[in-house]
Amino acid sequence: MEKIKVYSLEGEVVDEIELPEIFMEEFRPDLIKRAVISSQTARIQPWGSNPRAGMRTTAKSFGSGRGAAMVPRVKGSRHPAASKAARIPQATGGRKAHPPRVQRKIHEKINRKERRLAIRSAVAATANRDIVEARGHRIENLAQIPFVVDDELAAVKRTKETREIFEKLGIMDDVVRAKNGRNIRAGRGKTRGRKYKNTKGPLVVVAEDKGISLGARNHAGVDVVSVENLNAELLAPGTHPGRLTIYTKSAALKLGELFKQ
Repeated sequence: MEKIKVYSLEGEVVDEIELPEIFMEEFRPDLIKRAVISSQTARIQPWGSNPRAGMRTTAKSFGSGRGAAMVPRVKGSRHPAASKAARIPQATGGRKAHPPRVQRKIHEKINRKERRLAIRSAVAATANRDIVEARGHRIENLAQIPFVVDDELAAVKRTKETREIFEKLGIMDDVVRAKNGRNIRAGRGKTRGRKYKNTKGPLVVVAEDKGISLGARNHAGVDVVSVENLNAELLAPGTHPGRLTIYTKSAALKLGELFKQ
């Protein structure tokens, strides 16, 4: 098995561990994409209008030969043109032409074994320097990929402390990249509550969160997750594998046990 170094919060080598087998998994971008899309669509709430909306009326067409359009009209006037049109999409209060339907199947399901294999493959992609660089992450100052840090990182609770640690470890370059990557969205989404598009930065994987989620949450693009909650979407945001991932020593060892084939 391949050996990998463990770094202290000061950026010095303090230990060496065997890299778990999961990091040697075959790279399967097709499976990773399926798993991420499944995760994304699971959050979408099916919605739609009432099937009877706009149809609750006694409106009826008067037929031809009356000098008026043959649209369904509400009864109540001798002359058809004076009666109010109803039911049809172009009438006020009429039904929608092509409404969204609750019955539509949005969630793209995936088999359990496929999902687990996708996570294994996404973890392996985080250990491939070429794939991580191709995703756009700044890793020039990182000594190795995957990057494993001492368990003390999980207990850091202050943003100032995490910033100093990231600078010593060489991770801060990618945090700055994520901060500068925030752009105003093109199109109508600006007025619909999603004005900005944010860039994803490093992912911190810990065995147990002892405060690092508080210390890292104010850094642009940084996400923190416990190893039990790791999923394909966190490892490959937007279906693009190779996210820069920082593992604590315990998390890296535990990862090999959690996702055994």
